[in-house]
Amino acid sequence: MGYLLKSCAAIVRSAHLPVLRDQDILIEGPAITAIGPNLVAPPGFEVIDAKGWFVYPGLINTHHHFFQTFVRNRADLDWTKLSVIEWLDRIYPIFSRLTEECFYQSSVVAIAELVKHGCTTAFDHQYNFPRHAGSRIVDRQFEAADLFGIRFHAGRGSNTLPKAEGSTIPDEMRETTDGFLSDCERLIDQYHDASAFSLRQVVVSPCQPINAYRETFVESVRLARDKGVFLHTHVGEGESPFMLARTGKRTVDYLEEMGFCGPDVWYAHAWELTHAELAQLAASQTGVSHCPEPVYLVGAEVTDIPAMHALGVRLGLGVDGSASNDNSNLMHCIHSAYMLQCLVASTRKHPVPEPSAFLHYATQGGADLLGRKDIGTLLPGMAADLFAIDTRKLDYVGTRHDPVSLIAKVGIGTTTDLTMANGRILWRNGEFPGLDEGDLFAKAEAVLNTY
Repeated sequence: MGYLLKSCAAIVRSAHLPVLRDQDILIEGPAITAIGPNLVAPPGFEVIDAKGWFVYPGLINTHHHFFQTFVRNRADLDWTKLSVIEWLDRIYPIFSRLTEECFYQSSVVAIAELVKHGCTTAFDHQYNFPRHAGSRIVDRQFEAADLFGIRFHAGRGSNTLPKAEGSTIPDEMRETTDGFLSDCERLIDQYHDASAFSLRQVVVSPCQPINAYRETFVESVRLARDKGVFLHTHVGEGESPFMLARTGKRTVDYLEEMGFCGPDVWYAHAWELTHAELAQLAASQTGVSHCPEPVYLVGAEVTDIPAMHALGVRLGLGVDGSASNDNSNLMHCIHSAYMLQCLVASTRKHPVPEPSAFLHYATQGGADLLGRKDIGTLLPGMAADLFAIDTRKLDYVGTRHDPVSLIAKVGIGTTTDLTMANGRILWRNGEFPGLDEGDLFAKAEAVLNTY
């Protein structure tokens, strides 16, 4: 079984290749087998009329917290009305009450929104493990990912430092280093698939240095390198002065000393890093997931993407959790990331990257952060991960000459017309094939409204 997308108005193979016009895409199994004009579908293939469609590589989300989906649009948790300390004191006790079912349903909600807006691969940083919720939280996330068919990289996080020693985590959410590593090893052995076109991978992801013992990070490096999996954590989101006071080192130096850096590592955020620290990341090939939308809500400084780009830091984009971004729309983040950089361009040493660069961060850049060579572009032999937008609408008049820049400069205000991952249609004509969205809504709403 396969598909032939016929007469695509534009095929954006990557942010750096010429756009193909009025050509076809042939998909067999999980992969693209051909792109060109006048392709013929083999018997049994479905031919999809793609006239007017702009087709893009599937978006790759490199930082999220699915479990936070249930705290969206809460006036009592509004950053603008609370200091950071007040906000943490309010939100972490709520997080610590979550049940296994809540983790599952919040994952369903986040993944559904990601898929509707063109995301085909998602990394989630799950660091919240209340003791009463049991040990199968990440397993339930894999279950939610399987429901929709998205490509899922599970970040098994943890917080190990007691609040009495300077962390912000309630005791109910705190784990031991040994317990954390044991579950990481279990998940890797059970779920991690390093083969081409795999839909399941595991990332060792201690939450952040400010909330964990040093040994947690040292042992995470040992385990990840032994198992051949990637590493991830939060860096440069306001914690560096506290790390300096506690350890005598800012976060980047602290992590580099332990070997928590390199081409198999990426950090989230990095907005407070100095130019010299960004140069360190470039030298070690450590990547960064830039999450633009929290900048609006948290009010932190705008991340210096031009400097990262100029220095050659490996960059991807992330949605981040709903504690600091009330949607799970990575496509919107492409537009936000570009516009935020334009807003502060006059204050930067380096020029704002071209709009195409921001599409690159959300596709090939994300694939690079995750260590994937089989996703991120639309080329024969690559995974059939893509989304399509029918541009035969008034929304796109005057924009269709430049499909590569469209998302960053203009933005896409609607859901996709088609989202596909691994050759499977996940979203089409406003529906999840084989799923009843109304039923999914009712089940999630019943659980999430209890918090």
